[in-house]
Amino acid sequence: MSGEVVGLIGLAAVLVLLALRTPIGISLIAVSFTGIYILLGPRPALGMLATLPYDFAAKWTLSSVPMFLLMGFVCYHAGLTRGLFDAARAWLAWLPGGLAVASVWGAAGFAAVTGSSIACAAAMGRIAVPEMLRARYSPALATGTVAAAGTLGALIPPSILLILFGIFAEVPISKLFIGGIGAGVITAVLYMLVIILTAVIRPDYAPPLPETPPMAERMARLRETWPVGLLLVMVIGGMFVGLFTATEAGAVGALTAIAIAFARRTLTRDGAWESLKETLVTTSSLFLIAIGANLLTRFLTLSGAGDFIAEGIIAMNASPLALLLGLSLIYLVMGMFLDPLGAMLLTLPVVLPILEAANIDLIWFGVFLVKFLEIGMITPPIGLNVFVLKGVVGNAASLTTIFRGIFLFLVADAIAVALFITFPQVITYLPQLME
Repeated sequence: MSGEVVGLIGLAAVLVLLALRTPIGISLIAVSFTGIYILLGPRPALGMLATLPYDFAAKWTLSSVPMFLLMGFVCYHAGLTRGLFDAARAWLAWLPGGLAVASVWGAAGFAAVTGSSIACAAAMGRIAVPEMLRARYSPALATGTVAAAGTLGALIPPSILLILFGIFAEVPISKLFIGGIGAGVITAVLYMLVIILTAVIRPDYAPPLPETPPMAERMARLRETWPVGLLLVMVIGGMFVGLFTATEAGAVGALTAIAIAFARRTLTRDGAWESLKETLVTTSSLFLIAIGANLLTRFLTLSGAGDFIAEGIIAMNASPLALLLGLSLIYLVMGMFLDPLGAMLLTLPVVLPILEAANIDLIWFGVFLVKFLEIGMITPPIGLNVFVLKGVVGNAASLTTIFRGIFLFLVADAIAVALFITFPQVITYLPQLME
């Protein structure tokens, strides 16, 4: 049996294990070890299993993952993000659908201190959805807005997906972060336009609020957001001007969040313990998947299957646009059924050589890829953000209602993707200023 055949069978085995709901990290490690065992024998397979996980996990750049996670969990447990929605509501409530618009920008602010789409959707679901329902908003619009806005959590830096893409693709993480800002802002603006148009066409979906808060109250609400503003200046600003790398930015962000929390005396002992525990658990699960993907990369390289697939696609002489559309369709379908991290790391060993052969900018593609994976988070039948939000809102809205509310936001996402392809400078302009 040739190496290519072993590699292709291994890829098929991974898909079968995932269909059987085997955890993706375990699936990747088991198949990779078995494949290397078949190709090289027991001693090399055991040797790789002993050395590769450490060699990968010991990379200095990966230390940013637990640091950014710690920053987000500290902000959550210390209540540093509570004022975001209130401030957005005070300043944006006068717009048609103002509470929903405030939810989008509140989620964008929350995204700046987390790296998770699910965490963003869950946090905003607890805060914003009850407010909108009390204001007699349509349940579909209220829940659809928050589920869609949650996807900003993985697009606006710091983003765990962008960190791991940068490590596997060997491109600067700081440039990926800065590129994600443009994509995130464009997405938020398009979501806002969807809400405003919906509220204008169907005023019963989003009844106007009785009055606009006075300027004094609006300024007071805005001042409550200073912890997030300071974190943005420290982390994003520091990376942009070159004070420190993305890896160092994680430690700076975590330290700043802890310092703010202690200065405000809002981080209790229990909150600090929960922050540490959740950071360790989340980091462990992410590293298990990443180590499995690293082993899969080695297995596909040894078998030649990765090169075989890449060369077959390159030989088709497809245009960059056709290639992107094909990859987009693959990622959209995978995003419906797989965790975004798993979908990304499962495919990168095959996709990266194809992108390099087609001379596609990897900074641009990294942000573009995360955008598509996040679209899968709100796409039926298994939109993870939708199910998380359903767990938060309980009987206030059914899954059908939430998915119905998502539809117009998917249209906005399609427009965003078209803009990213037509005008790649939306993503690449800011990173180029860092050169």
